[in-house]
Amino acid sequence: MIRVNGEEYGGDVHTVAALVRTLGIETRGVAVAVNGEVVRRGDWDVTALAEGDTVEIVNAAAGG
Repeated sequence: MIRVNGEEYGGDVHTVAALVRTLGIETRGVAVAVNGEVVRRGDWDVTALAEGDTVEIVNAAAGG
């Protein structure tokens, strides 16, 4: 079990890239942090997720 944006997630994903794909998130303007550390987009495929990890996925929004 991991936490994604404050909610428990029990899906069978092992990397940041797999999580983003599984959740159907459009990647443009998206940032991901695992356990408080921002993960560069180029590292999503190789950044493993483990039991107990906390993942924050945020989307940049323009506006005023």
